[in-house]
Amino acid sequence: MRTGLVAAAVLLLAVAVVMPHGSAPKSPYHADLVRTPGVLNSDVAQATIGSTICVRGWTKAIRPPTDYTNELKLRQMREYGVGGSPTQYQEDHLISLELGGHPTDPRNLWPEPYPRASDVDSTENELNSKVCSGQMSLSDAQRRESELKHTDG
Repeated sequence: MRTGLVAAAVLLLAVAVVMPHGSAPKSPYHADLVRTPGVLNSDVAQATIGSTICVRGWTKAIRPPTDYTNELKLRQMREYGVGGSPTQYQEDHLISLELGGHPTDPRNLWPEPYPRASDVDSTENELNSKVCSGQMSLSDAQRRESELKHTDG
């Protein structure tokens, strides 16, 4: 009985060290710099943000169809060597559409695991807001997003 309690305490301590303050674990892997370096949409530049990424609904107009991204996700899951169900991943843009990423170039898409994929969406929206309000340049936001996805998933 006592051994079981000690084992449980050790397990709880290990979980607390790995996931301090109850935070969600980071992605089990991150975007590969060679496979997924990120590619920009040539229609988006600092001078065009007012008619592109800062227009409500613009990303919906350029988002690729799910049949394209689902097929690409399966191929890239094999290339990345990750298993599980495709529903455990979001085929995500390395440079998000909100920040001028290319919508269909496979070098700008990768299978990002949930829940990390959902967590990163809020960061993408925050960066878009900063760019559109003039608090941050487009290139700085793109660089920050690339660093995040290449290091933390």
